Amino acid sequence: MTSLDRRRFLAVSAGAALGASALSACAASVDGSGGSGGGSGSKTTLTVMSHDNELDKKTIQAAEEALGFEIRFIASDDTKLNAMLAAKNPPDLVRGLGATDTPYFAARGLMENLDPYFAKSSALKASDLDPVNDVWRYDGHKQGAGPRYGMAKDYSQDQMLWYRTDLLDAAKLDHPSATEPLSYDELLDLGERLVKRRLGKVRVYGLNATGLGNFSQLMGMTASAGGSLFAEDLASVDFSSPEALKALKWLLEYTKADIGPNVVNPNPDGWDWPTYQANRMAIACDGYWFGGAIGGDPKVAKVSRFAPAPQLGSNRISPCFSATGYWIPKSAKNKDAAWKFFEWYFGGQPAKDRASSGWGIPTLKSLHAQMPQNTALQKQAFEVQQQELDYFKVLTFSPYIQLAALDATLSQVLPKAVRSGTSAGKVADNLNSLMNNQMAKGKQVLG
Repeated sequence: MTSLDRRRFLAVSAGAALGASALSACAASVDGSGGSGGGSGSKTTLTVMSHDNELDKKTIQAAEEALGFEIRFIASDDTKLNAMLAAKNPPDLVRGLGATDTPYFAARGLMENLDPYFAKSSALKASDLDPVNDVWRYDGHKQGAGPRYGMAKDYSQDQMLWYRTDLLDAAKLDHPSATEPLSYDELLDLGERLVKRRLGKVRVYGLNATGLGNFSQLMGMTASAGGSLFAEDLASVDFSSPEALKALKWLLEYTKADIGPNVVNPNPDGWDWPTYQANRMAIACDGYWFGGAIGGDPKVAKVSRFAPAPQLGSNRISPCFSATGYWIPKSAKNKDAAWKFFEWYFGGQPAKDRASSGWGIPTLKSLHAQMPQNTALQKQAFEVQQQELDYFKVLTFSPYIQLAALDATLSQVLPKAVRSGTSAGKVADNLNSLMNNQMAKGKQVLG
């Protein structure tokens, strides 16, 4: 993923509502309509909702030349997408986060089943799909099984961490192991030892543990403790369970310690890279993708290392929070053309270019060998990442609510709780009440 793409992802993960976006002029002019198959003459027009830094002019031009049809671009906008879906005039392709979007849209019958397309394709074979693509599957009850509704373009195991050896060495601290994960208590201790303050304000963050959002972080921590935030029927959350409460207590402690960006004091830079690059962040809990940024700065690359995802308990897992890719709406007008884009984008040259960039793990197993290993940093990161693949696990998300709503609730509750010193138990009760009320309304909609 490109850096700007991640920045936008962080905003969404933090519960920030996506503002109404003006339609981009980077492709043909957009009138807001879905994929009508129109355009000049008899040429097919494919409408794609995405990010302009990801589907930029160069990519659009390459796609049009390779596929023989026009690309009409619409900037990603949740409100606009929902309106287009309701009007049954959606884009032909939609960029989304497989890990959290799939259950919500598939349960509402809004996503096209792509199994028949995969069965006929020579460019994209189901047998070649990396297991992360299972987050794009939903069987009507749970994620990870059933039909495929989309595909990830690349991914990372997002609780893994990067650290700066120069800052740890200056503090006379041992480097994290490349094979054995830290416990979250050990990670918090490191962060507290590495933070630097001046006149009561943080000058160097010791750690950022929440750069990819709070709810996803809590999901992963709870799972590593052997529990689940969601009930078995996915219709409610329970922050009061021993495993979830343990995760919540850790997040509250991290926030109160103010050793890194948090829901009370967010990072003014907006995301980790500018801060990490400027030697103002010692540890960044970001996945393999972050190495794409680090690798672009030789000085930072020289003092950076990659390490496994920390664990809250003995159930070692290393999840993916996004698995960003594309899906085809069930009421799209140009599904066959959209699939041709799928084959080109996910199985053609664009996929090979992404694989060798270091900005994410390829989602075709046949492209894993093209992950960069030219520098010392790339070799170290590749080795750590290959070992971590054994601990990947799909964390099933609820079909009754969207991630942004859950993160928004956390952003509403946690700052007040930290400032008032509210106990973790009472915070858990408050979160249960607010979130479960929202989820009950979502369940009513589905019937």
